[in-house]
Amino acid sequence: MRGWPVTLNEGPVGLRPIRMRDSAIWRDVRVRNAEWLRPWEPTNPETPLFRTGLGPYVSMVHTMRKEARNGMALPWVVTYDGQFVGQLTIGAIVWGSARSAQLGYWIDRDYAGRGVTPTAVALAVDHCFFNVGLHRVEASIRPENTASRRVVEKLGFRDEGTRRRHLHIDGAWRDHICYALTAEDVPDGLRARWRARSARH
Repeated sequence: MRGWPVTLNEGPVGLRPIRMRDSAIWRDVRVRNAEWLRPWEPTNPETPLFRTGLGPYVSMVHTMRKEARNGMALPWVVTYDGQFVGQLTIGAIVWGSARSAQLGYWIDRDYAGRGVTPTAVALAVDHCFFNVGLHRVEASIRPENTASRRVVEKLGFRDEGTRRRHLHIDGAWRDHICYALTAEDVPDGLRARWRARSARH
């Protein structure tokens, strides 16, 4: 896929491809943030979300790498001053006449509220639009997840309505709000929009 693998940076915030050797820190951060993340994360109805073993991580990385090789995903680690603080994935990429994808992210609670996530999202979306060649990026977020909704609303994603019982989350099928941006919405880039907004506040 054009534009992958790639590492992106804006100040202390970075995105780099996920690695197998991130397994120990990934497990530690996930377990420490289990209660913070559980209400918002997609789950398989038959399997638990949080485990202490590394098996789920190894499976996830193998799957993500395969999808990246096939042009179906861009799986990044979010870093702050070089430290692992979360993940951001552009997945479910559809080519052809759609050129669309789904955005998903999570961050260590200790780094929430510092502007890390919107900066990472802006980096990823700009790369998707201007280097990879995507046209539309969507983020599906539970209505109750005000912190995650603030991220995309700050960046100017459109609220395109509610998808009923869209994903299995925390033990049940949950409604999600679909937020979206297209390349025409940010001709000068999402990073530029975010920088301008940050300078005003």
